[in-house]
Amino acid sequence: MTPPETLRLGSGPTGWGVRVVPNLYPALERQEVVVHGPEHVRSVGELGDATLDLVAEAWQRRARDVGGICFALLNEGHEAGASLPHSHSQLAWLPARPPAEAAERGLPEVLPVLERDGIAAGCPIASRVPYEVLIAPTRPEADGLRSDLLGAALRVLAEVVRRLQRARGETLVPLNAWLHSGPRWHLEVFPRTTRLAGLELGAGVYIDPVAPEEAARTLRA
Repeated sequence: MTPPETLRLGSGPTGWGVRVVPNLYPALERQEVVVHGPEHVRSVGELGDATLDLVAEAWQRRARDVGGICFALLNEGHEAGASLPHSHSQLAWLPARPPAEAAERGLPEVLPVLERDGIAAGCPIASRVPYEVLIAPTRPEADGLRSDLLGAALRVLAEVVRRLQRARGETLVPLNAWLHSGPRWHLEVFPRTTRLAGLELGAGVYIDPVAPEEAARTLRA
């Protein structure tokens, strides 16, 4: 059983397309789960465009309705911290701007993977893990939770995930993704294709065994 929903969008045989419910085990004072459709799918890469647009609408409506600092994130696969097998994302309300977001000084240079509908995706030249991808509007905007392009960005995210699954020969590649706002909003896709150890976690020095140039070529193919 799920707790009473805070938002229901869409229609169909089940009467809904996307639902938002409170997180039963929140790590923060307020945390909500966005359920990506009534069909049992494991990955955002399996979602259709209509559902992805509803997910974008759900993120934006809950951020607007609740107010405060809303952080949108996606965990897929047990290794990436997902506690549910059904595709979903989370909204967490933070007391202050996320430190990682506040520390950013513009977007890093990327190697292009794809561009469509005003959104571009590419592998950062200084990628932290194999197949890391950054997704952002081609024209800078400050807030993804207010942008008309968020749905397009989630559609590009789903396509990147599908390409990553084909490249790895896996039906589910564990990964994390999150939305950062600021001078230029963007989605960061962080596949859990390697284990992070003391050097990465303690010193912030990442060892990427797959050259970003190779990763970008693979994802373009």
